[in-house]
Amino acid sequence: MGTETEYGIIAPGISDANATVLSTQVVNAYAATLREGLGNLAGTRWDYTDEAPLSDARGWQMGRSVADSSQLTDEPPVLTAEEVALVDQGGTDPSEDAAVLMNLVLSNGARLYVDHAHPEYSSPEVTNPLDVVRWDRAGDVVVQRAMARIAATHGFAPVILYKNNTDSKSVSYGSHENYLVPRSVPFGRIAAALIPFFVTRQVMCGAGRVGMGSLNQQPGFQLSQRADFFENEVGLETTVRRPIINTRDEPHAVAEKYRRLHVIIGDANLSEVSNYLKLGTTSLILSLIEHELVPIPEIAEPVRELQAVSHDPSLRHLIRLTDGRRVTALDVQQMYLEAARSAVTAQGGGDAQTADVLARWESLLETLRRDPMEAAGQVDWVAKLKVLQAYRDRDGLGWKDPRLALIDLQYADLRPDKGIYYRLAARNAMERLVSDDDVVAAVTDPPTDTRAYFRGRCISAFPKEVVGASWDSIIFELPSQRRLQRIQTREPLRGTAALTEELFAGSRTAEEFVSRLQRGPEPSMAP
Repeated sequence: MGTETEYGIIAPGISDANATVLSTQVVNAYAATLREGLGNLAGTRWDYTDEAPLSDARGWQMGRSVADSSQLTDEPPVLTAEEVALVDQGGTDPSEDAAVLMNLVLSNGARLYVDHAHPEYSSPEVTNPLDVVRWDRAGDVVVQRAMARIAATHGFAPVILYKNNTDSKSVSYGSHENYLVPRSVPFGRIAAALIPFFVTRQVMCGAGRVGMGSLNQQPGFQLSQRADFFENEVGLETTVRRPIINTRDEPHAVAEKYRRLHVIIGDANLSEVSNYLKLGTTSLILSLIEHELVPIPEIAEPVRELQAVSHDPSLRHLIRLTDGRRVTALDVQQMYLEAARSAVTAQGGGDAQTADVLARWESLLETLRRDPMEAAGQVDWVAKLKVLQAYRDRDGLGWKDPRLALIDLQYADLRPDKGIYYRLAARNAMERLVSDDDVVAAVTDPPTDTRAYFRGRCISAFPKEVVGASWDSIIFELPSQRRLQRIQTREPLRGTAALTEELFAGSRTAEEFVSRLQRGPEPSMAP
């Protein structure tokens, strides 16, 4: 599993700033930080060879002529000469022959790149939700370092990054999740079981938003930043006609064995508990689907109910099911929780982290039933609402007051001295699950139990020779070889530290490393 975060970005000192240029500055500022601070090159490009964004899990291929341009993620972004000049002005060391970069593959196995008008961090693949929290937070540190670099660079206007999902002016940007699932599980079964779950899980992992409607046309407060921007139940699109279930069939793995479930309906969480439960509970539900143990409380109008649940912070809204029952979002989550607990108990109790996810899930649902405001230390939307309500009570502010929208934005501000979330966390008002030291280590170190270890270690050990990388391959350029050498990494659970650490330790050069890989089948790599 893993996450993708598109950060909101502004340059307060430039009224007509080009967001794509600003985003490119973030990528290049972090590259410059790597060259300066870590002593290795920071220019590993993204390899687009295996990208297939128009493949649909329902069994067909969308034509490029009818696809929205935002769907064509298999094409590298291009800047004009004028835009390149804006990125490069004063931004690189003149002694360096460094081109403008729009993609970086990092030593922790992650990807930092420009996704249209936003800087995006895609975390490395991990095997459990606690590691998701750790490497997702590492992405926040990566872009914080880029912000600091830009602010300290002569000729650049400071930029501010936000971990949110909307500018409240009809534009929404994503916080996506990815899960590796067996291709043998019918996609229709996955979609049917996940729609009710996704409609209702926002009670635990919504980030909160001032205003309602995609144009922010109605006053009020809601649970989710994203709910008002969804229009369909199932579909391939991600930026237009957004569906609750995304059907992109781009496995980044052995296609015959796996599919990558690309989830676009989540909010960007700063709360570690919300992020942990978002990934942990979804992973449990996918396991139930795989073993045909999942309940399906079929919702009569999922898109409408998604927005209705979001618009009711009291959590009392009654969802109409197709069988005639009316239940709350908490009731629906309780159905899934009970099924997961029964399945885990039948299998002997599961591991410690599974038990922890179940216990936290149950405890949080109980707290939200009793009084949602008691969950302010765990859930982003509640923490944000508590702060907003304090201002409303003190100053008599109505929900239309623009000061509340500014507070909403400031909650997501990634500057530790300015962001409301960070100030709450500094006062121990937000529960933490991972330490700052572990997060800082995750900025440079890859997870040890997936192929991300192999990718990250190749980049840190052989930065000059690795000229391209993607989720499922590493490309070497070696002096002794006329052609580029591509190493396939299609098995996500190979390439781990246990299988390849000795190979790295025993190879003094990239030539020797690749030669050892090519001499015979390595247990770490797929054929």
